[in-house]
Amino acid sequence: MIRECEEHGYHRNERCPLCGEEGKFLMSDFEVEKIGRSLAGILRHGKGNPEMDSQGNVAIREVLDLIRARNPRMTWLRARHLEALVDTDPKGRYAMTSSKIRATYGHTIELNIRLDCENIPEELFFPATDEEVDIYLEDGIKPTDRAMVHLSLTYHDALRAGSVRMDDPVVMLIDADECMDAGYDIGKAARTVYLCRYVPPEAVYIAEPSDYEDEASDGPEE
Repeated sequence: MIRECEEHGYHRNERCPLCGEEGKFLMSDFEVEKIGRSLAGILRHGKGNPEMDSQGNVAIREVLDLIRARNPRMTWLRARHLEALVDTDPKGRYAMTSSKIRATYGHTIELNIRLDCENIPEELFFPATDEEVDIYLEDGIKPTDRAMVHLSLTYHDALRAGSVRMDDPVVMLIDADECMDAGYDIGKAARTVYLCRYVPPEAVYIAEPSDYEDEASDGPEE
């Protein structure tokens, strides 16, 4: 659920993690899930044919109308409910201004998103199946079900992301400098997610699990 603390703002706990106050109820877990799925459909996949600019921004008013059309009982939905969902999303999946909202990653539609390409880590990570490993080492990594390749900040972020769609993922290590030197920019999209249009084979290696046994875990990526 999402509640609003009068002093500290929105939170997804029973009580505000900063002051312990219960705060005002905004949305149930069911409603958060429904709105989140609708947002993903609209902003990541273009469902409902929203008027979207090259950065993936859609007017908040239009998004509200599309969500209400898909969920007729949500006549109560207002911009502050979207703001609460965006502000409390631990994965940083969305960004919002006073008038527009966009998905930060996960797009299946082609956009020309400007990403922050400064201070990119030297190493990033990508999950693969056993069958994919040799393909990636030989041909590099290309987008499949998404418009761009999604790379993870840490070994364990990639392991968790891969576990969603495969058993026993193999984690590939990406040499970010090698990738960018080859002409393929990497940009930061969210807290633990980086995007690239293509990762060339010379930048792809197999990560050794033993090298990351002591890596701290921050929670699920997606």
